[in-house]
Amino acid sequence: MYLFRGGDEGYTSLSPEEMEAHMIKWTEWMKVISQNDDPVAGAPLHGGGKIVKNSGALITDGPFAEGKEIVGGYVIVEASDLEMAVDMSKACPIFDFNGFVEVREVVGES
Repeated sequence: MYLFRGGDEGYTSLSPEEMEAHMIKWTEWMKVISQNDDPVAGAPLHGGGKIVKNSGALITDGPFAEGKEIVGGYVIVEASDLEMAVDMSKACPIFDFNGFVEVREVVGES
């Protein structure tokens, strides 16, 4: 699984045309890493939400958009091992705006 973090600051300053062109880059990259003609499964995440702690005793608004390490989206990919997944992530368009990809293995998936 790829978790996408950061990169929002530069992206939000783009014109609508530049945003569209950047989204095309995402679609094309997601097709490449899917190993077929359909993009891999994944989605962006809304900026808001709730943080639940202590079995619900503490509930706060969050995550906060100003946080540079907020997870902005995810994609589930198939790779033979972690190294292959890392290599596949290297062309991710999030790097255009200084974001980063956290590569994690989903437990129980092969």
